Amino acid sequence: MKTNKLLIFSIFCLVFFLHSVAQKRIEPSIEDIEQATNLKEKFDKDDAIAITRSNEFVTFNFNKKSNKVTVNHNVTEDLINLDDRADIQKYYFYDGESRITDFDIFYKNKKKAYFLVIDEAYTNQGLFHNDSRVKYINIDFPLKGYKYTSVFKEEIDDIKYFTKIYFQDEYPIAYKKIEIEIPNWLEIELKEINFDGYDIKKEVVVNKKSDSKTHIFTVTNISAKYNETSTPGPTYIYPHILILSKSFTKNGQKTLLFNETKDLYNWYKSLTNQLKNDNELIKDKVTELTKDVQNDDEKVKNIYYWVQDNIRYIAFEDGIAGFKPDEATNVFTKKYGDCKGMANLTKQMLLEAGFDARLVWIGTKRIAYDYSTPSLSVDNHMICALVKDGKTTFLDATEKFNPFGEYAHRIQGKQALIENGDDFILKTVPNKNVSFNNEIINYNFTLENEDLVGNSRKEYHGERRTDFLYNISNTKNDKKEESLKKYLNHDNINLKVSNIDTSDLDNRDASLKISYDLTIKNAVSSFDNEIYVNLDFDKELASYNFKERKLDFVFSSKKMLESTTNLTIPNNYKISKLPEDILITSKNYDLSVRFSQQANIISYKKEFSIKNAVIETSDFEEWNDFNTKLNKIYNEQIILIKQ
Repeated sequence: MKTNKLLIFSIFCLVFFLHSVAQKRIEPSIEDIEQATNLKEKFDKDDAIAITRSNEFVTFNFNKKSNKVTVNHNVTEDLINLDDRADIQKYYFYDGESRITDFDIFYKNKKKAYFLVIDEAYTNQGLFHNDSRVKYINIDFPLKGYKYTSVFKEEIDDIKYFTKIYFQDEYPIAYKKIEIEIPNWLEIELKEINFDGYDIKKEVVVNKKSDSKTHIFTVTNISAKYNETSTPGPTYIYPHILILSKSFTKNGQKTLLFNETKDLYNWYKSLTNQLKNDNELIKDKVTELTKDVQNDDEKVKNIYYWVQDNIRYIAFEDGIAGFKPDEATNVFTKKYGDCKGMANLTKQMLLEAGFDARLVWIGTKRIAYDYSTPSLSVDNHMICALVKDGKTTFLDATEKFNPFGEYAHRIQGKQALIENGDDFILKTVPNKNVSFNNEIINYNFTLENEDLVGNSRKEYHGERRTDFLYNISNTKNDKKEESLKKYLNHDNINLKVSNIDTSDLDNRDASLKISYDLTIKNAVSSFDNEIYVNLDFDKELASYNFKERKLDFVFSSKKMLESTTNLTIPNNYKISKLPEDILITSKNYDLSVRFSQQANIISYKKEFSIKNAVIETSDFEEWNDFNTKLNKIYNEQIILIKQ
């Protein structure tokens, strides 16, 4: 019995000793902790993790069976914890055209860390991406200086889908190397984007043995991607290599990939040519929408608005289906589709009604490139075009409540690739001036005891009207009155809205007008012979302060506001002092706040014009100064003194 106990104790001691030795091999050394401290000082104070070394290696092969160029993309990264403790998620995306063949995490002693690898479908903002998937691992760093190595390997079945490599990561990188080995039978252009301001070194190594050239890019101490919202698209701001696959030559035969825009169009057209588009199921609906309409524009509107109102937009990416539209009848029957399916349904319904309608490929403002760059990275959206009387009108059915002939800011000024049989047409979507999105607000108030009592008239144009209709439409019909009240009173219990009167909310072609009565409680305070009035409860732009921001702030659309608030001064009272006016003018915005008095009326006017839907970093100092003054006015009370 004693012998057994002694044996068990000896085994326990051995296991404990081995475990302790193993732990010492992976726990941070003094050098590791010192390295973490130095990196913490070098990079942003909020960075919890850094990549000490990142190696990306890309090679290309030829698949004889599919007659396609394939891609092997391998990434190895050494990660270190800069804080006392950190928990991160390491992830990679793939789809029907790619596979992740290896995804492992290793301790610094090269032993595998058996973290659970989770593989699931990817969803974003409620939009379902059918075949876009993500593999991820939750990794914990228990101590400062703790290290792991991440190994990732990916295979891509067609080089067309391998379009770019970014230098930056969500973590700062002390050293980054990108190696792209290009065999001499493959023609690729490596286009350097946003390299200015970065010390990126380049060299080309000729490999005689493998008959290839390796392009090597290295950079040191590159910061993490910015964790900010409402930024320009990443193709505008981060250094990256755009991979333009032009052609390959095998057995003496040259095969074009995307050498020029025509090649890109031909590939897109080859996908749309596969559509059968049997429109039998949609004929009755087209007849219903157009039979009693004589005006062509009204026929087009009826079809366009029907697709907007009745087909639910769902993003759909599934290998080739990420670029190939769904059949119009499928979208019509299912009552949902992605942008390509909705564009195709719009086109087929218009064709059925006797119009010349075309499919259109386009990149939104998130993408920096135009069609002079023949690559699948140049566009991310599909719409429809109506060609009539020598004029092209774009139709984007994914934009709910967007009127015929109007375009969302996200595609304004963008180049569009329009189908034209074996050829194509390039046109630019027209830009709209900021005044197109004008929002006009008028308040008229009098004082009744401790309340402001009066009425309001509001008028919405352009995308402000579209946004308003979209917000209201998301509520059930029996709750729209309640939703309108919440929208108008900012869901503030101190604001009582009544007697609402609106223009036709179903008419998306006209400006939207609303009038209502308004009582604001707790906006007035009286002390002895003085009355204090809070005159502004909208407080537009109050939170837009960019003191800590690193990147341009991008609005969803251009914005123009004209707001006037009139207050009738009670008898026997006068104004103590009005706040000082503000006036700022620049290329990106015009901003003014003015106070005046005519007889017994105080007039408070705000005119805000965000002309290009962006506040650039060069504007921040002036903008923040304006914002400070604006908030001072918002927090300042109007003082009335009894005479």
